[in-house]
Amino acid sequence: MSAATQIENRLKQLESHLQEENDVLQEVVQSFRELDKIAYQLGILATEQSYATRVSWWPMISILGTFSAGKSTFINYHLGYELQRTGNQAVDDKFTVICFSGDNQTSILPGIALDADPRFPFYQISRDIATITASSGQGVDAYLQLKTCASEQLRGKILIDSPGFDADSQRTSTLRITKYIIDLSDLVLVFFDARHPEPGAMRDTLEYLVANTMGRTDSNKFLYILNQMDTTAREDNPEEVVAAWLRSLAQAGLTAGRFYRIYNPNVCMPFQDSQVKERFDRKCQADMKEIRERMDQVGIERAYRIIGVLEQTAKNIEHKIVPQLQELIQRWKTRVIRTEIVLGITLAILAGVGLATTNITLNYNWQSPLTQGVIGLIIVVAIWIHFKISKMIANRILRRLQHEPLREEEREGLIRAFRKNACFWRILLVWFINQPVGWREKTRQRIYHILNGVDNHVQKLNNRFTNPSGKKTPSAPASHSEPMKSP
Repeated sequence: MSAATQIENRLKQLESHLQEENDVLQEVVQSFRELDKIAYQLGILATEQSYATRVSWWPMISILGTFSAGKSTFINYHLGYELQRTGNQAVDDKFTVICFSGDNQTSILPGIALDADPRFPFYQISRDIATITASSGQGVDAYLQLKTCASEQLRGKILIDSPGFDADSQRTSTLRITKYIIDLSDLVLVFFDARHPEPGAMRDTLEYLVANTMGRTDSNKFLYILNQMDTTAREDNPEEVVAAWLRSLAQAGLTAGRFYRIYNPNVCMPFQDSQVKERFDRKCQADMKEIRERMDQVGIERAYRIIGVLEQTAKNIEHKIVPQLQELIQRWKTRVIRTEIVLGITLAILAGVGLATTNITLNYNWQSPLTQGVIGLIIVVAIWIHFKISKMIANRILRRLQHEPLREEEREGLIRAFRKNACFWRILLVWFINQPVGWREKTRQRIYHILNGVDNHVQKLNNRFTNPSGKKTPSAPASHSEPMKSP
């Protein structure tokens, strides 16, 4: 089975699943298909690729933080299962993907289970990991594992527990994979350890988890959680512990947004003062309720996120990728023209000097087969030289493009598209080329149609979840609002 057929089968399976779960998202898949066709014509995508496969269609919640922040304890408490190992030291150095299973028995599967299954958002992630970890040679199993659990809290969701962020041999790779997971997630819980209120040694971690998220358009999906607050009850001034963390986070760039303070009531430190206990319990319960409400809403946020990705991808093609491609083509064309003009003038001067110094008089008989043969030979040589010059300059541009500060997917798309524009017949006509292959007014209209469809998708979702007029409307089918079944 060809790769193109595999991607087509995967999209059909996705559409079939969404037909029962959310018909709006099924329409979004069709919009992605239209966008794929435009990208195929431009050369941005290979025929075995699809923008739809770069999106997580399952609601995803990521749990990040340092190794001592109580991430695993929180997960176990939330699920009602002792699923994750806990401890004061790092106990797991892999990303753990947790999904629902009807079996009462917990299963632990290697990373290849995620890499080879197109239902998961980590399908074929081994290729990205191979790029990230080229120096170490470690494979997907060194970084990912899959766990299944029968907790109802997991039904229709995927939960990801990250390894601790403190220094280790895999730190750089861990951070880069974390970025990939953050981009896929609908909700990101960032945990900090209340027992260490002066995180000077974790300054780079704070910068990565906080400062690098504040400029994102989806920064509202990050919840910052100060965990294990029960330990501060023994402090003379627990408020100062919280204030110290707030100062550290503010220095890292977090000056706005929700900041939560919680602890696990099942394993908390005993409170000596009943009033302190009541105050801490009240705050913890209120914050825990908000966190769980956000976790319960990821199915709704997932739908809007996917539509947002569709819109951003369409705009990115029109306003970023195509202009970049146009600039590369114009650079190629200009350099070819300049090189050939300089070469032509140089050859003309050398020919003139040669004729002047040798006193050779040329008498042309245009009807002569010899003259016609010489002219034909000159044309063939000129075309060959033109082809060589054009190819040489195109290869130089491609080599420079390899080192441009672009995302890997964008770089690969530009390289593939530019190569399509530097094909044989385009080389012959490079002097007259102004637009990339596949970019016409009709293409712009197709993108406009997709963007207009985005508004329609959003309005349909809004009709499901809002009713500004207050009018009574028939209830939507239950299947449309139920969370997606776990893969």
